[in-house]
Amino acid sequence: MEIFIAVLFFAFSTTITPGPNNVMIMSSGVNYGIRASLPHFLGICLGFPLMVLLVGLGFGVVFDRFPNLHQLIKIFGVIYLLWLAWRIGSAEPKAIEKREQKPFSFFQAALFQWVNGKAWVMASGAVAAFTSVSGNTFWQVGSITLAFLLMSFPCVGVWLLFGAMLRKVLTNSVVRRVFNISMALLLVLSIIPVLDELWQFYFTPMGG
Repeated sequence: MEIFIAVLFFAFSTTITPGPNNVMIMSSGVNYGIRASLPHFLGICLGFPLMVLLVGLGFGVVFDRFPNLHQLIKIFGVIYLLWLAWRIGSAEPKAIEKREQKPFSFFQAALFQWVNGKAWVMASGAVAAFTSVSGNTFWQVGSITLAFLLMSFPCVGVWLLFGAMLRKVLTNSVVRRVFNISMALLLVLSIIPVLDELWQFYFTPMGG
């Protein structure tokens, strides 16, 4: 029980902090409102725990044996995040109001977890920290998955609600455009740790 409480604290601290998921769901709350953003919200809250489960049950072993595959996914993720940043930053308030632009769907948000650098760090970090060779793998991974499932809804929900509250304030199209550009820049900043890791992997000599 003590370990599960520790996992809950870990899940809370990593899920509530800024990252691609939270920046995007807050931006969605501002631009589309809560109701239209619910599929995006549920895709994060259910998609990430599923990722944790699969990584914990051995999916991560594939990447241990084929590290280049993992790095290629990260490269794709960086490119995709840059495209999302451009999409957010260039979003026209009028186009959003006319529903010419749409928020993430459930499956888009769920699949996004697999190219989200922070999601990989959270999932692999939790599995590494709270599992042991001597313990029951299914029980341990199941507990970690449950912890993230329980924490995802309130933590991600806070960001969505904050975005919805800002929506009522950011009524001016120019101000909302500035907000979208700011969110796009935050998304780009969140990519920097992944870029550094890729640089270390491909350009730093072994032992250097």
